[in-house]
Amino acid sequence: MNTRTLSIVLGGLAMVGPFATDTYLPAFPDMAAHYAVSELAMQQTLSVYLFGYAFMMLFYGTLSDSFGRRPIILSALSVFGLSSLGAAVAPSFEVLLVCRVLQGLSGGAGMVVGQAVVRDLFHGATAQRMLSNIMMVFGIAPAIAPVIGGYLNVYVGWQSNFVFLAGIGALLLVMTLVGLPESLQREERHPFELQPIVRNYLHAMTHRRYMWGVLAIAFAFSGLALYVSSAANFVIVVLKLHETAFAWLFVPMIGGMVVGSGVGGRLAHQLPMTTTVRLGLTIMTLAACGNLAYSALFAASIPWAVIPIFALTFGMALAMPGMSVMTQGLLPQFRGLAASLQNFVQMLVFAIISGSVAPALFGSDLLLAVGVMVGVILSIGCWMVFQSYPAEAPEPAVGTAQAPSKA
Repeated sequence: MNTRTLSIVLGGLAMVGPFATDTYLPAFPDMAAHYAVSELAMQQTLSVYLFGYAFMMLFYGTLSDSFGRRPIILSALSVFGLSSLGAAVAPSFEVLLVCRVLQGLSGGAGMVVGQAVVRDLFHGATAQRMLSNIMMVFGIAPAIAPVIGGYLNVYVGWQSNFVFLAGIGALLLVMTLVGLPESLQREERHPFELQPIVRNYLHAMTHRRYMWGVLAIAFAFSGLALYVSSAANFVIVVLKLHETAFAWLFVPMIGGMVVGSGVGGRLAHQLPMTTTVRLGLTIMTLAACGNLAYSALFAASIPWAVIPIFALTFGMALAMPGMSVMTQGLLPQFRGLAASLQNFVQMLVFAIISGSVAPALFGSDLLLAVGVMVGVILSIGCWMVFQSYPAEAPEPAVGTAQAPSKA
C-alpha cells in the first residue's frame, strides 16, 4: 500500500471520533425538546461520549500491541455502528446516554491504533509527515459533520444523524477490511498479561519527560476542544445564527487545521522538528492574543469572530505532529501504549472542558477567548518543561529493541 492510500484509510479511521462528536450538535435543541430535558442535560450526551472515548483510549494501544492492529479496529467499528443505530431509536434519554457511552468507548480505536500503525512503519520526519497527512484528512470530518447534521436535522429529523453515523462506521469497516494491512507481526507482539501491562503503564506514567509532552499536546488541543464543546451555544446564541449555519464556525476551524497540516507536511523534511513545533506554538499565541483583543473590544460578528480560530488551529496543526513524534519516541518499545496514553489524556482534557469548563463560559465570546488563552499558556509552559530535559538516546530503527529510557 502506498503512503497516500494509507493516509486516506488512517485519516478516515481518525474521522470517526469527530463525526460522532460534531454531527448531532445542531440537533441539541430538538433533542432536548424530544426528551424534555434541559440544555445542560443535553450537554452531558457529549460529556459521557468523551469520557468513554478517553477511557477506552487508555487501552486500545495496549490491546493492539498484544492482538494486532486490524482486529482491534474491526471490533471497535462494529460496536460503533450498532451503538449508533441504538441511539437513533433510543426510547428514553437514559438509553440515549448509554448508547453515547458505547459510541465513545468504540469511537477512538482508529485514532489511537492508526498512530501506532504509523509508528510501526515510519519514524522521524517521515512519521511527522504521515501524521500531518492523516490530520489533513481527519480535518475534513469536523468541518462537514455539523453542516450535514444541521441539514439532516431540519429536513429528516435528529434521529437521522445517528443513522448517518452508523453508515460511516459500516463504510470504514469495509475500508479497513479491504485496504489496511496488519502492521504488527506476531513475533513483535507483547503477551497480554496483566502484570507486565501494569508495569509498562506505570513506567510511562512515571516517565516525567513523556508526561510533560503529553500534557503540552493536550493543552494545545484545548482551544479547539473548547469551541467544539461550545459550538451550539456559540453559533446560535453568541453569533445569533441559524442551526444550519454551523459552517461559519467549523469551516474556518477545520480549514486552519487542514491548511496547517499541509504546510507542516511540506516542512517536515525542510526544518528541524523543534523549529516547526516552535513556529506552531508562536502562531497559536498570536491567534489567542488577537482573539482576546477582538472579543474585548467588539461584539461578536461574522467573519471577524472566527478568523482567530482559523489561525489558532493552523498553528495547532503545525505543532502537534512534531510534538507527538517527539513525545511518543521516548517509548519506542511500546508504541501502542504511548499513543494510547497520549490520546487518553488529550480526550480526558476534552471531556473535562465539555462537561465543566464550556458550560461555565456559555454566552460570552470574551470568556471563550480567555479560556483559549489559558490553554495556550499551559501548553507552552508544559512544552518548555519537556524541552528542559536533556536529550535522550536516538529512537532505534523500526523493529529493534531498546531498554526503556529513564525519566
